[in-house]
Amino acid sequence: MNAVPVVTAKADADLAEHLIEEARRQGVYVTEDPQLLALLSRLNVDDEIPPELYTAVAVILSWVYWLKGMRPGDEKRGGRPGVDEAA
Repeated sequence: MNAVPVVTAKADADLAEHLIEEARRQGVYVTEDPQLLALLSRLNVDDEIPPELYTAVAVILSWVYWLKGMRPGDEKRGGRPGVDEAA
């Protein structure tokens, strides 16, 4: 596991639009942030995300957790989302 967040995937405009359309057809929530897109598009796969973008990326990740009914760390426990093992 990386000590810092890195870019794990990237697509050109046509492929990205196709992926977004398919995600919406499948009922996947899609958010758009043109400013973040412009900044992240300068990076390549496996590049470290610069610290000045951590907050923006964290907001998106927290939204994903919320949509899935999860809390940070749930993915590591392998248990039920949002359920504390100590409970």
